[in-house]
Amino acid sequence: MIDITAKQFNDERVAREYLEGLRWPEGPICPHCKTVGGHYTLKGKEGSEKPVREGVWKCKACRKQFTVTVGTIFEGSHIPLHKWLLAVYLLCSSKKGMSAHQLHRMMKITYKSAWFMAHRIRYAMTQPALVEKLKGIIEADETYVGGKARGKRGRGAGNKVPVVSLVERSGRVVSQAVKRVTGNNLKKILRTHVEKEAAIMTDDFNSYKPATKGFARHGIINHSKKEYVNGDVHTNTVEGYFSILKRGIIGVYHHVGKSHLHRYLTEFDFRYNGRKMTDVDRSVSALLGIEGKRLMYRDSSKAARSAA
Repeated sequence: MIDITAKQFNDERVAREYLEGLRWPEGPICPHCKTVGGHYTLKGKEGSEKPVREGVWKCKACRKQFTVTVGTIFEGSHIPLHKWLLAVYLLCSSKKGMSAHQLHRMMKITYKSAWFMAHRIRYAMTQPALVEKLKGIIEADETYVGGKARGKRGRGAGNKVPVVSLVERSGRVVSQAVKRVTGNNLKKILRTHVEKEAAIMTDDFNSYKPATKGFARHGIINHSKKEYVNGDVHTNTVEGYFSILKRGIIGVYHHVGKSHLHRYLTEFDFRYNGRKMTDVDRSVSALLGIEGKRLMYRDSSKAARSAA
């Protein structure tokens, strides 16, 4: 297993070559015109006061210059690439996440840079729409994430955002923040992500009854009567996922803004879905998701202000 002393985490050239091999296994691909192979690296003129930095390629077709970071979450960043790779590994290998303050301290970068770096990595973790819908036995439940507020807890609590999660037993999870937990919202989420032949397990919240119509089976566990397991009917798996999510948000991140909650859900879903991988394989999976994703700081900060 790779640790924090690995060469690609300490040497910029090794980090760049590692990412080139991962992103371009068949040879460099121009991000401008998509031409594969035949490109050449630029070298500065001998004696020039402005030498060309390492890793700059020139396309044989469109004649434009590019590097391995163009068209990725790393583009335009002044943070060294080896620190980026370390941050990806740390975020992928930490079960409950890693705060921007911790990244800031470990990598000796500003808190602002660490905060934005973490959001870019979460963006890379974004998984495409499920090629295969969830199947078999699916547990569905909701939890409430947000600031601590006096008064009512759980359903109806103020200052919190409802999060609905669907967990395929021994399989994947899909989480989504919603404005309200209604029958229509639950129905839309279930039909988007779950096969009709699946069995849906929920608690006794009334909104699940109309939402689960059309599926093979709906098992209800009656929590209001202190019932927690009845044969194969229970929601223990999804509640276990919520415990990881809550411990991460409360214990590591402390506060998550409404405008960024979907990115944190992406992070926790990504790690859960890759829980059977090694930390290294999970990190590689995240790095394979950097393509075509660029998040600008002004967009993130604007979203945060608009949600305040």
